[in-house]
Amino acid sequence: MSSLAWKINRLKLMSPAEFVWRTAKHGQKIAARFGIGTAKRPPAASLDALGRSFVCIPSATNDVGDLITVADEIIAGRWRVFAMDALPLGFPPRWNRDPKTGTVAPLAPGKSVDYRREELVGDIKYLWEPARHLELVTLALAWRVSGNPAYLGVSRTLLDSWLEQCPYPLGVHWTSSLELAVRLVNWAFAWHLLGGEHSPLFSDADGAAFRDRWLASVYQHCHFIAGYFSRHSSANNHLFGEYMGLFVASLNWPCWRKSTRWAVLAKAGLEEEAARQNFSDGVNKEQAVYYQHEVMDMMLICHVVATANGTSFSAPFMQRLERLAEFVHSLMDVNGNVPMIGDADDAEMVRLAYTPGWNRFRSLLCSCALLFGRADFKAKAGDFDAKNALLFGESGVQLWQELSAAGTDTPRREFPQGGYWVLGDQFGRPNEVRAVVDAAPLGYLSIAAHGHADALSLMLSVGGMPFLIDPGTFAYHTQKKWRDYFRGTSAHNTVRIDGQDQSVIGGNFMWLAKAKATCEQWSSDEGCDHFLGSHDGYMRLGDPVLHRRTIDFDKTARVLTVIDEVSCQAVHEVELFWHFAPGCSVSLSAKQVLASHGAQRLLMDFSGDESVADLVQGDDSAPLGWYSEAFDSKVPCVVIRQRAHVEGAAKFVSMISIIS
Repeated sequence: MSSLAWKINRLKLMSPAEFVWRTAKHGQKIAARFGIGTAKRPPAASLDALGRSFVCIPSATNDVGDLITVADEIIAGRWRVFAMDALPLGFPPRWNRDPKTGTVAPLAPGKSVDYRREELVGDIKYLWEPARHLELVTLALAWRVSGNPAYLGVSRTLLDSWLEQCPYPLGVHWTSSLELAVRLVNWAFAWHLLGGEHSPLFSDADGAAFRDRWLASVYQHCHFIAGYFSRHSSANNHLFGEYMGLFVASLNWPCWRKSTRWAVLAKAGLEEEAARQNFSDGVNKEQAVYYQHEVMDMMLICHVVATANGTSFSAPFMQRLERLAEFVHSLMDVNGNVPMIGDADDAEMVRLAYTPGWNRFRSLLCSCALLFGRADFKAKAGDFDAKNALLFGESGVQLWQELSAAGTDTPRREFPQGGYWVLGDQFGRPNEVRAVVDAAPLGYLSIAAHGHADALSLMLSVGGMPFLIDPGTFAYHTQKKWRDYFRGTSAHNTVRIDGQDQSVIGGNFMWLAKAKATCEQWSSDEGCDHFLGSHDGYMRLGDPVLHRRTIDFDKTARVLTVIDEVSCQAVHEVELFWHFAPGCSVSLSAKQVLASHGAQRLLMDFSGDESVADLVQGDDSAPLGWYSEAFDSKVPCVVIRQRAHVEGAAKFVSMISIIS
């Protein structure tokens, strides 16, 4: 999409108030080029009363071997960034060079750099991610648990190199307030792991000068964030993260007259956005489960920092965190799998666990088990992991041990505000069936940035083995073909009409026409779960089409019956997609599918005399049949596609029999 087309679409989604605000911000950016309103000469930092440490310093961690391995790889210049393992960034890296494409981003005033232009900056995610400085925390933690002074020295080398190569306010690392905010959080953790104001790094005159450079940049970060909050249609998780960074930094380094004002502003913003961005039933309004995890992590970090520094968040704030955890608990199957609904970019606010296969969702349930005394969360979390050891320390271990592990898996079944319903039986047991149906809004605010065109999609896990899946995200700012595919309707277990998505794409993080899904009926008893929903995404067509889906789960027979009805007048092409998890063995014979995953098996039967079914796997041209477990990584998966041309009302019945 051309820059002009993107701007036109963006304007379509702006209110008059947002247009005025963005115009004023544009003037602010122009003034900043001439140094007006910037913080090029930060005031001196007062060290009289620094924030208290919120990191529970361990003598060792239960993943110390993995931690040291990762730290040594960083020093050797081999970084783990998204899909590129052992990425040869060097040490210290060239912070303004995209390692994926080799493109060197310009050191122009940060707010004038168009980070969306791949030819200018490369893949911006590969520039931003290392500069969040999660690796600085890794090196600091490695020093703390090993005592090896080499890790102490390279921690300074890493930070010094960034301060030198990324001078305020120039380059891509001074464009996004969220990136600055996450960097501040990692700096705060690293500060305490390195010994705080008494760190050996600051013990001589040269070290004191280094400390002062670091603190000057902290002030500039805070000043930048406070001047460029994400507002109006951009006020999603970015705004929440910006408040997080400003809050953590202001409490950790209350070194300037503005610190108190920033802390008050950020805390009030966090309280307000926690209520605004999350439904009271526990679903984050972005309709992206990974971003739900990110917002929960932000809330958790802010709570831990606040508690250590003698303040606290309100009861409604904490209750909203508990509700968010309940939604994750309800989605998670018996083996810890969570459907990848909506966008995901693999971001962590801070990296505190290094064990391969570490489960971020289980870790959050562990945290919430401690905070809210929830035995059901503990049972689902499984282990007290290294991250929680650093956040809660010995007192957390004691709370964990005292909390019963006998909590039963009795998930909440309906989330009517968020738009999800959970069908199934035998929850938490080896033979559980857990199905999730999505009748949610497309996304949050006018651009719905992180939503996918997945209305009425169905996901299914049997015995902790995923069968019917959401294929994930794969791409963000680059690779438009794949960005559009993974968030399009054909990448979800639902119906597509005339080859069009249910909602209309307007840009990489923008939707124009938005499908509205509705749950018309829901009931659940000992014998059956019943869901009936519809969406209006195709009512925009010249001949409007209504899609209605009924799902019944017979718990005794262990059969899911899915009935898709389309109502129209003219002739339309109807496609019905079923995506199977990698690892599933899938065969198609006529209109019958046999699928197995581990010891679990299911049989799918399709009706409809006029329809044909085919099996697609890893088709680049369509594209179709792909799965992305991690950002910028994709592998083939099996998709069963049922197709027909219909005129007037038509019905498609899919019977899914669990035969294991």
